[in-house]
Amino acid sequence: MFQKLEDVEKRFEELNKLISDPEVISNQNEWKKLMKEHSDLEDVVLKYREYKKVKQDFDEAKEMMNDPEMKELAEDEMEKAKDLLPKIEEELKILLIPKDPNDDSNVICEIRAGAGGEEAALFAGVLFRMYSMYAERKHFSIQVLNENETGIGGYKEISFMITGKGAYSRFKFESGVHRVQRVPDTESSGRIHTSTATVAVLPEVQDVEVDINPADIRMEVFRASGAGGQHINKTSSAVRLIHEPTGVVAECQTERSQLQNREYAMRLLRSRIYEIEREKQEKAVASERKSQVGTGDRSEKIRTYNYPQGRITDHRIGLSIFQFENFLNGDMDEMIDNLIATDRAEKLKGHEE
Repeated sequence: MFQKLEDVEKRFEELNKLISDPEVISNQNEWKKLMKEHSDLEDVVLKYREYKKVKQDFDEAKEMMNDPEMKELAEDEMEKAKDLLPKIEEELKILLIPKDPNDDSNVICEIRAGAGGEEAALFAGVLFRMYSMYAERKHFSIQVLNENETGIGGYKEISFMITGKGAYSRFKFESGVHRVQRVPDTESSGRIHTSTATVAVLPEVQDVEVDINPADIRMEVFRASGAGGQHINKTSSAVRLIHEPTGVVAECQTERSQLQNREYAMRLLRSRIYEIEREKQEKAVASERKSQVGTGDRSEKIRTYNYPQGRITDHRIGLSIFQFENFLNGDMDEMIDNLIATDRAEKLKGHEE
């Protein structure tokens, strides 16, 4: 481990020089990549330097033990260092786990009503509200890209962007099938219905990460429409982009400007194509280690929201939360922190093997 830490520190010093080199700075794409690598290594290097300082303090205190006048002080210093060193070692092990390169990215989230008709669409609305409130708690901003409302507070589907550093790290485990069990308002007999909604969480990617030939994109424009099919405006400002080699489609109709809608649709298209490629790579290595938390397979049932029992259960980690209303009002940190901790523990185990 320590040889690896020495190599990381050496690379960090190299990057310090490179990112200050005018020739490198003139190539913005290369400079951005190096800046990101520098940022990714900084926490590891600072923690390693802290470790080396504490180790040095320990060694110096050990030498002082030979001096009768300094022995008591030396013992105190050695005890402090002995307590600190194993803690810092554990922190270093965690920091050395390969970081998800998308963790700091913005997020494009898509919610689609699944089985359950109108009740599923209403549940999709509940999830959108929950994520919006959680984003607000984390000081992220939300921009709706596309929505297909049912007219009574639900959504057949809704796509939105969550912007803020670290957004993907907090939302990435939400991908999958969410199940709700409750008595619908329309149910006179009081029977509990089960409905589902599918959530997809995509990291927003930059131009340099996905190579898309503009000639492969076909653009269609149409009039934006709201609930019930009523036109929001009289101009064809809504944009649909079709990537012909893959058949991937992205559309945006929430902005008045066709140019803005095209920009947002392009960001969505880029993220969807990136996700297809990423899923291919993940499936290629899935046989080596199956994560308990999962990789965001959209067909995987990940969580149940049981209204009668006031319980939310995440099936991947077996955690149930009974602060039902708080959770639906965006108090999701306990669940998300546990998902992150489980994923980190599995990666650490795999890393050590």
